[in-house]
Amino acid sequence: MLLTEQEVKGLTEKILSFTKADDASASVGSNKQSHLRFAANNVLTSGSRETRSANVTVWIGGKRGSASTNDLDDDSLKAMVQQAEKIARNAPPDREYVPTLGRQTYKPTNNYVEATANLSLTDRAKQIGAVLSECEKNKVIGAGFHSASSQSGGSSTKNGNFDYDRSTGVGLSVTARTPDGTSSGYFLRSHNDIAKLDTMRIARESIRKAVEGKGARAIDPGIYTVILEPQAVADLLGGFGFGFNARSAEEGRSVFSAPGGKTKLGERIFDEKVTIYSDPWNAELPGSQSAQGGIPAERIVMVNKGVLETLTYNRFWAKQKDKAPTPGPVNTIFESSGPVSTLEQMIKATDRGILVSRFWYIRTTDQRTASSTGLTRDGVWWIENGKIAYPLKNFRFNQSTVKMLAPGNVLMIGKPERVGSSEGGGGSLLPALKLKEFNFTSQSEAV
Repeated sequence: MLLTEQEVKGLTEKILSFTKADDASASVGSNKQSHLRFAANNVLTSGSRETRSANVTVWIGGKRGSASTNDLDDDSLKAMVQQAEKIARNAPPDREYVPTLGRQTYKPTNNYVEATANLSLTDRAKQIGAVLSECEKNKVIGAGFHSASSQSGGSSTKNGNFDYDRSTGVGLSVTARTPDGTSSGYFLRSHNDIAKLDTMRIARESIRKAVEGKGARAIDPGIYTVILEPQAVADLLGGFGFGFNARSAEEGRSVFSAPGGKTKLGERIFDEKVTIYSDPWNAELPGSQSAQGGIPAERIVMVNKGVLETLTYNRFWAKQKDKAPTPGPVNTIFESSGPVSTLEQMIKATDRGILVSRFWYIRTTDQRTASSTGLTRDGVWWIENGKIAYPLKNFRFNQSTVKMLAPGNVLMIGKPERVGSSEGGGGSLLPALKLKEFNFTSQSEAV
């Protein structure tokens, strides 16, 4: 069972009572996870687990120590505190120490759905059974992963703050492949509300991509006009909203850095159609009620009509720069500041270009230019005269995210859709994008 607010408050206060450190913070969490994995049109595994944990951080004479445990009985919690205190006494001074927060006021978000936390295993089995039947009907081989989780937990500080929150999440990814192994399709969606997870849409989209991807042709790499489906945008930009960090920009380690320890704050470095923000109370993408360092979350606009509007300051860096700390984002929402287009309209408006379903094996190459490399996968098509002409073999790309979203390079933007990165991570609200130029550097034989 998940820990209640009363239980979390009692446990964190108990942990703090065990220490006489100058300052301390204690946290307790509980987690419930379940999954169903399938491959080759058959169920492979089904399981669940529940965990509880505690953590304490103490400061003694300006030195910091932390410890954790999975046992919540009094003896284990006391031993955890003693271990943290021992580490603190032997640690070097914590040069970035700031006192723990005093009492804060948090505005709850609606990130917890009871039906998700207590999903019916029978309903899940029926839904996955329908997915597998759809794969067999279309003569493709299906594999995928259905997972659900619920969490509750909170923290207390020696200076009187207490924060409790709980959340749920559920997701399904499906990969469909033709029996000869030459074509593959993939689709992933997730939500905090299980009633809003359309499992048959996920299955049908992955199957469609596999069927329509037969007979892929190779073309030369190069710079092409591209249309990125929301999944491809999520793979590249899913965590982008968390990269607007003032410290890295002011220390010259960021794409938002400017010479002389300055930043590009206030400059239009993105296309004027681009707006990126975080909203904890967005109905489709509720976030946490607390942001970095336990500061109460707020709605924050990072990019407004292409202009870099916000760089976030944690409590330490804000103190160094004599500024107010910034809560920081708790989710990423990317939307158009202008007209919104459908994927079909983007295709129709393209004389020659490439449609990309998703990216894979993405790795950062240079943080200062926001550049990364990776591969297309599970569905790439050539567009000619406003229509999809034929499927393509895969590419490797090298691309700067900021150049990708630069003024003049963003031609059309779709309606945001909740989608998560296929390499893991939470969901974001992201649109399809049509970009004037995207850099494909080589061909890839991967399907």
